[in-house]
Amino acid sequence: MQAEVKWIDGFQFIGESQSGHSIIMDGNGGKTGPSPMEMVLMGAGGCSSVDVIDGLKSANQMVLNCVAKLTTKRRETAPRIFTQMNIHFEVSGIDLDEAIVAQVAKDSLEKYCSVCLMLGEAVKMTHSWEIIKHK
Repeated sequence: MQAEVKWIDGFQFIGESQSGHSIIMDGNGGKTGPSPMEMVLMGAGGCSSVDVIDGLKSANQMVLNCVAKLTTKRRETAPRIFTQMNIHFEVSGIDLDEAIVAQVAKDSLEKYCSVCLMLGEAVKMTHSWEIIKHK
């Protein structure tokens, strides 16, 4: 996998993925785009969400929606790395089995999510979940 990041102006950069998608990143507090650390956070949420949806579908669960809400703590001094991260999955569907939802969320962070496993080498990773009633 490859990517390219080009400086635009000030602390703005454009990142382009190997698959040809681009995004503006802003190292100045995220004024014009996500900051690089926000991108890492969203990457963890996206990667783990893929695992949760795939796991639920593989277990024949009728999942209709999944939102991953991520919270972190960062060091106060440079480098301001994440020290803790929680991914809270809000999952809705038809007759979801709580035990399966719990196992799939756990397995994502502990077995399958490449981003979370990589971050877990330096960050205390936790997860939580809840089933939201489908409207």
